[in-house]
Amino acid sequence: MNHYPSSIRRVITGFNRLPGIGVKTAERLAMHLLSAPEPEVLELAQSIGGLKKSIRLCVQCFALSDGDLCRICANPSRDHATICVVENQADMVVIEKSGAYTGVYHLLQGLLSPMDNVGPSDIRIRELLTKIETSPVKEIIIATGTQVEGEATAAYISDQLSRYPVKVTRIAAGVPMGGELKYVDQFTLKKAMEARHAL
Repeated sequence: MNHYPSSIRRVITGFNRLPGIGVKTAERLAMHLLSAPEPEVLELAQSIGGLKKSIRLCVQCFALSDGDLCRICANPSRDHATICVVENQADMVVIEKSGAYTGVYHLLQGLLSPMDNVGPSDIRIRELLTKIETSPVKEIIIATGTQVEGEATAAYISDQLSRYPVKVTRIAAGVPMGGELKYVDQFTLKKAMEARHAL
């Protein structure tokens, strides 16, 4: 990398710090910017520069947002009486892409993990309970992962919600569509058996 001028080396080093970007990819990106039209490069630089200033957490669901409310919470056509509880933004995006959900979300911003000293006060469980106490919520869908931390978080939230007059459900987990049983791991198969339903 030393054969590049220092200004290009700085750009390559900056790209290389990003997750999943190796030195060769960083070099290609830097060279692309060098050959791109100046307005395009300046627009990208301004977008990156303004990222930290303009992005905040939605005051209702804690998703990333440009304003006080994210586009989902601000949408009156969404079912605000149904809340899907997810770990983070990436999980919310996956559910949104499925097109199967029309309610709103609550992002925990983490999962319970006693081994890492992450307890109930370290994630947004209290805010979820406050939301239920102050809004006409009918159903809470717990959509945390099926790893140990996800299951522990789901169990804890379910226990906390037991004192409220709200329906609590958990997303189904099990055999994927098109999957053959011989390729499914034992834990997934166990969850699929537990989540079986009538036909």
